[in-house]
Amino acid sequence: MKNKSDAKQDDSHLQMLLKEMLRIRRFEERCAELYTEEKIRGFLHLYIGEEAVAVGVMQALTAEDAVVSTYREHGHALARGLDMKAVMAEMYGKVGGSSRGRGGSMHIFDATKRFYGGNAIVAGALPMAVGLALADKLQGRPRVTCCFFGEGAAAEGEFHESLNLAQLWQLPVLFVCENNRYAMGTALTISESEQHIFKKAASYGLPAEAVDGMQVSAVEAAARAGSTAIRAEGGPRFLECLTYRFRGHSMFDTQLYRTPDEVEQWQHKGPIVQLRHELEQSGGLDEAYLQQLEQDVRQEVNAAVAFAEQSEFEPESALCWGVYQEPGV
Repeated sequence: MKNKSDAKQDDSHLQMLLKEMLRIRRFEERCAELYTEEKIRGFLHLYIGEEAVAVGVMQALTAEDAVVSTYREHGHALARGLDMKAVMAEMYGKVGGSSRGRGGSMHIFDATKRFYGGNAIVAGALPMAVGLALADKLQGRPRVTCCFFGEGAAAEGEFHESLNLAQLWQLPVLFVCENNRYAMGTALTISESEQHIFKKAASYGLPAEAVDGMQVSAVEAAARAGSTAIRAEGGPRFLECLTYRFRGHSMFDTQLYRTPDEVEQWQHKGPIVQLRHELEQSGGLDEAYLQQLEQDVRQEVNAAVAFAEQSEFEPESALCWGVYQEPGV
């Protein structure tokens, strides 16, 4: 039985996880509003409903570890510690963005955080993760490379090639599959003969498991176990997080492949709902604390929007910067 001190510490940690998930949720909701106002243009893939995966996994990583992500990466970026103002400005395509506005929604990047994208190509992050991990192994650096990707990536050749090489060369990669059950708009049940993605990884010899991706504590525990094993024993680990996105694949998605009732059922067991209930049951959350938390998060989001609004677009004279080398340099 835990003593009061341990229970209080547990509640404090869970409160932190709740705040991180709320930061992502409110940021994404605001992005959806800004998109309809045409402040954010291009493609927009929201992370609403999947917050427990990013927040849980990031607890297991150090500042020296690398993170490679997908085009649904805003939640990963925020959980990794990227400044919300820089992320929002990138969404706007402004110079104040993490990629000077050149990457936009699908290419959030920050080398100082060892956050290497935001990659728009399905499964494109996997070979990058293998390369980063190979470099670390050859240099003798005790790092983990964490690679996020969706279940749709399992249908791509890069998925199989990357898992094979990571296991063959015993590379320190934590593969994290965010299985939200729909590869864009195609259910796994009609596209994959084996719907358990972790079993595909296991066929290459990787230690692999599935976890409830709607429970942040479960994700954190599994990610910690995986990263600890990588650091101690070497070689890759594979984690399939069973999750669900509450919004469409992108803002253009009409979602004809699923019913509103299905989405509503999943919303009732969403990651924020579950963690709030857990904290309320333990006495670690009351209405006053929750209201203050919501206020703090909304203030941060508002400040990020204000920063993005005030930031400038890159001038036309700088369009070739970073593309062509200046003569004599």
